[in-house]
Amino acid sequence: MDPNRKRAIRLTVALTAALLLASALIYVSFSAGRDELTASQLLNKAKPGGQYILAGTVENGSIRRQGERTYFSVLDPKRRIAVPVSYTGVVPDPFAQGRAVMVDVTDQGGRFIGQQNSLTTKCPSKYQAASGALKQTAGEPLGPATVKS
Repeated sequence: MDPNRKRAIRLTVALTAALLLASALIYVSFSAGRDELTASQLLNKAKPGGQYILAGTVENGSIRRQGERTYFSVLDPKRRIAVPVSYTGVVPDPFAQGRAVMVDVTDQGGRFIGQQNSLTTKCPSKYQAASGALKQTAGEPLGPATVKS
């Protein structure tokens, strides 16, 4: 067989294999992720037994602890709707009212139970303007929040 033809065949096989591997990697990376939902999106999409990632701001005055369980409400970015969450597990040190949080929750018939050790908190100092021109308003509702019990 002609050496030029052998090289062309090897190049074609190698490029096809690389294309297949790249396609598989892209498919796996996009299909494995779950979307995070706001409070209003969660209330619209939640089905009993479903697992979701809830993201938002901890509502002012909503944090209470009973034993090892922590109860708090997560506000929608528009600060009109809040979803109460019952959480057991490690609570990060920066967790407080007005902080941005993400927690994996399971819908148990309209009650949202946080999965153990899934709570993460963003530190607001990393997201504020350096000049201090922006006022910290996280967790301050624009009007009365609607809380689903």
